Amino acid sequence: MPIITLLTDFGSQDYFVGAMKGVILSRNPSAQIVDLTHHIPPQDIQAAAFNLLASYASFPPGTIHVAVVDPGVGSNRRALLIECAGQFFIGPDNGIFSWILEREGDFRAIQLKNEKFFEHQLSKTFHGRDIFAPVAAALSNGVAVAEFGDEVSDCVRLASLTPQVQTDGQLQGRVIHIDRFGNCITNLTRAHLTEESFATGAKIVVNGREISTARRYFAEGGDDERDLFCIFGSAGFLEIAVQNSSAATVLNAHCGDTVLLVKNRRN
Repeated sequence: MPIITLLTDFGSQDYFVGAMKGVILSRNPSAQIVDLTHHIPPQDIQAAAFNLLASYASFPPGTIHVAVVDPGVGSNRRALLIECAGQFFIGPDNGIFSWILEREGDFRAIQLKNEKFFEHQLSKTFHGRDIFAPVAAALSNGVAVAEFGDEVSDCVRLASLTPQVQTDGQLQGRVIHIDRFGNCITNLTRAHLTEESFATGAKIVVNGREISTARRYFAEGGDDERDLFCIFGSAGFLEIAVQNSSAATVLNAHCGDTVLLVKNRRN
């Protein structure tokens, strides 16, 4: 049976996640359910998009990802089923899947309209239980994608992950996520610089602070809790970190802050 993953901002204090699992298991008792996380900050679509982007490729073909961070629940925002990268993504059309679509390029999106797959008593405040969970269960039972609704092409998108080239040739990126350790994850990748770039004069500038060193792992050299450095994280993006402390606190950084990559002519 396909794996069904769940990613939400519901937390673990209330009944929400358990109810979603109950709906799935009622319709497919053999379902394999994996919790990606239920501790996305409330209504933080971008944090959800990053966590999904960082994890989907770890799963086998046919995996069904249900992502519910949905401040527009009950409104006229669309509900989607997306087939992409050999996997399936189910959730609201609010940009939560947009970074995966940007990375992969090729996808098919279906607006969920066939109410025979929904719960009979449809709540205006809990589409995770009443739409997304039962659709995931039906898909895991072999229902064809086309059965769920009509194909659409204009999915809502978050701001692109591609850094902007400035007039002087430097790159302007941004902080796209801050993890629980306070590491500031940027939209810069090895396509833009490497660890060796710092040895030849490259530096990162955030909120007026320059970071001109890179490490391969967090404990590589030094233990100054104010010593900012760059490191390529497990999701493939350049991160700004401080050993055993929070780079976000040191930098007073927030998601969306500008990250400037400055290279000298030798870079």
